[in-house]
Amino acid sequence: MTATEPDDTARRSAIRDSLGVGLAVGAYGFAFGAASVAAGLSVLQTCLLSLLAFTGGTQFAVVGVVAGGGTLVAALGSGLLLASRNTLYAMRLAPLLNVRGARRFVAAHGTIDESTAMAIAQRTPILSRVAFWWTFAGVFTFWNLSTLLGAAGASALGNPNRFGLDAVIPAAFLALLAPRLRAGAIERRVAVGGALIAAILIPITPPGVPVLASCAALLLAGTVRGRPA
Repeated sequence: MTATEPDDTARRSAIRDSLGVGLAVGAYGFAFGAASVAAGLSVLQTCLLSLLAFTGGTQFAVVGVVAGGGTLVAALGSGLLLASRNTLYAMRLAPLLNVRGARRFVAAHGTIDESTAMAIAQRTPILSRVAFWWTFAGVFTFWNLSTLLGAAGASALGNPNRFGLDAVIPAAFLALLAPRLRAGAIERRVAVGGALIAAILIPITPPGVPVLASCAALLLAGTVRGRPA
């Protein structure tokens, strides 16, 4: 074994941890599938959104705006703002992954919060690549499978709103916000600031605008600090 090759134990540990993250995060796709159908999207549209967008915060933002009666422009705008943080992740991961050609497009699609966190937590570049690809594969597989199950299940219920599934979207956003409230003081201020912006704008702006404005503010805050929000 050379100095640049991880031993089998370290590799297996990285793969095991990555798949664990993939399973845990992927399970949230069930909530997204149910929320998306409750917002009025079809099962096919829901599954395509998970396959092509593949970033939970962005997907929940899009269906949240749609559920609130917002325009397609507002829905996509808020989604793109949230997804733009992945560009900052890509800048950090580029020297670690060192991919070329068509693999760069695949790596870009897999650059999400979880794959980035797992990659940069490793002690060697090789282990970083192992963790990135296995986390991406795990999250992508479980997220899309659970999205299909959630969407199909909600669709089979008839009108999902009768069962309170319309509450899944705000509950999901609260779940995304909660880790920030448990983080450092700056993270808490950023999270609370975004929530206040949305709360102030809800009564006075069209649906979708509050989410769009709060996403823009959070992205700006993260950029000013030199890392993604």
